[in-house]
Amino acid sequence: MNPKLTLRDQKKEATAYALSVAAFELALVHGMDGFIVDDIVRQAGVSRRTFANYFSCKEEAVAEYFMNRATSEDENDLLAHLAPDATPLDALYSLLKLQFTSEFLRRLRQFASLANQYPSLEPYILSVFRRLQMAAQEVLERFTHGRYSDGYTHLLAGAVYGAFVPILDGRLNVLLPGESQEDRPGSVSFDQYLTSMFNYLRNGF
Repeated sequence: MNPKLTLRDQKKEATAYALSVAAFELALVHGMDGFIVDDIVRQAGVSRRTFANYFSCKEEAVAEYFMNRATSEDENDLLAHLAPDATPLDALYSLLKLQFTSEFLRRLRQFASLANQYPSLEPYILSVFRRLQMAAQEVLERFTHGRYSDGYTHLLAGAVYGAFVPILDGRLNVLLPGESQEDRPGSVSFDQYLTSMFNYLRNGF
């Protein structure tokens, strides 16, 4: 939660988060067809009217769980600690490490699995990646101070965040943090994949 928000805004943020957690947990246990909005508000301890103030449907509530992973304070701290000779790729690599914790990656893979089973979630998982990509572009623009064109930061963020989709939907056999080779035989580790991806971006394909 952002400590610079007013008390009222902090409460609103906490309510939205509680609803999103309840929705996501219900989706994992019951599938998208196995619960309704009334179940979400009951688990979150709020009214149905309160739900309607934040979300238009249960799919939107599930996706909200992933929408705000790094606060502006986290991002500013990240930029402040980068080396003076750091490149935009260095900044993006550090941001990925901040956003994509082992728990977040595990949850994202669960979300991607749900989206494969329930088409109603597909637009929302795209929205999550779009939000993450836009946050990365904003960080890169603050870092570069106009030294690079907008097209460059869009291309860079799009390439990196697009490379995560096939990991999460299972098309690439990449071991997430906390998983073992027994879980995914023949896989490469997430760190190996990340290193390879950034080597391609630094050195060309």
